[in-house]
Amino acid sequence: MNLTDNCGRPLLNLRISITQRCNNQCLFCHREGEVKRANASAEQMTVKEIVHIATIAVSLGISRIKLTGGEPLMRKDLPEIISGIASISGLKDLSLTTNGLLLDGIAKKLYDSGLKRVNISLPSTNSETYHKLTGGNLQKALAGVKAAIEAGFCPVKLNMVILQDVNVGDIPAMIDYARQTGTILQLIELDPINVTSNYYQTHHHSLDEQEQMLRETAEAIEKRPFMHNRLIYYLSNVTVEVVHPIENTDFCMHCTRMRVTSDGKLKPCLMRNDNLTDILTPMRQGASDEQLKQLFIKANMLREPYNRGK
Repeated sequence: MNLTDNCGRPLLNLRISITQRCNNQCLFCHREGEVKRANASAEQMTVKEIVHIATIAVSLGISRIKLTGGEPLMRKDLPEIISGIASISGLKDLSLTTNGLLLDGIAKKLYDSGLKRVNISLPSTNSETYHKLTGGNLQKALAGVKAAIEAGFCPVKLNMVILQDVNVGDIPAMIDYARQTGTILQLIELDPINVTSNYYQTHHHSLDEQEQMLRETAEAIEKRPFMHNRLIYYLSNVTVEVVHPIENTDFCMHCTRMRVTSDGKLKPCLMRNDNLTDILTPMRQGASDEQLKQLFIKANMLREPYNRGK
C-alpha cells in the first residue's frame, strides 16, 4: 500500500522527533516546526511507542525514516529505538540528524544497531563562528564527524545553514572540508520557521549566487525528484547539495514527507501546526493497528503544498 495526497504526492518519508531537548543553542533551528519546547518528561514517547508508530508507517508504504529532535543523542535509549525500527520489514532507509557533539564514542554502537547514515549540523569549521552560532564546541562536533566516518556511516552529510554576514564566507572552507573527509555538504537556506521576522530578514541569504558558482564548476548535476527536486552538484572529488526554503514552490510541490512531533502527533506540513493528528493518545488508549493506520491516512489527506505558487 502506498499513500498519495490530494495533489498526487506520494508519502515516502517520515521524520520522527524523539526529543526536543538539545545540548546546542542554535538560533536558526526550526525544531521540526514545533512551536514550544516540550519539557523533559512530556516530550518523550517510549521506545515501544516510537517503534510502533514507525511500524504502522512502513505498513502504509513509507520506506524511509529519519530520527530528529532536538538532539536525538540526548536520549540514552537511542540504540534501542534504532534497533527496533531497523528490524521493521519493508524499511529501506533509517537515518538520523544530529549536531554530532555526542557521536564520538557511540557512533559504532548506533551503526551496529542498524543506523546506516547520518546528517550532522555543521554551520562552520571556524571555531569562533561555530560557537557564535551554536554555543557549542567545534572540536567535539568535528570529532563526531570523524567518528561517524570511522563507524561506517555512508553517506555522512554535513548540514550547513547559511546566514547572511555570519558564515557565507565559510562556504569554500566547508567544501574543502567535505572533500577532505569524503562527506557530502548540504547548503541550506534559512527557513522562516521558529525564528523572528527580524532574525529572518537580517540573516536570510539567497543561495542563487553560490548555486551559479556550483553550476559553473560542477562536472555533473542531478535532480532528486523525491526530495523536493533539490539539485546535487558533483564537483571534483566532492558533492554539494543545495536546499532552498519552503518559499520555493518546487519544494512544496515535490514534498514526500510527514513528521511525528516529540509529543506524538502526526504533522503533515513543516509550516503548519493547525492540522495535527494525535496518534499517541489513541495508541495509549488501546487503539488497534487498523485504527492507527486510519489516523495516518487522515493525516496524509491533510497534506497539501503550503506554497502552491500562482
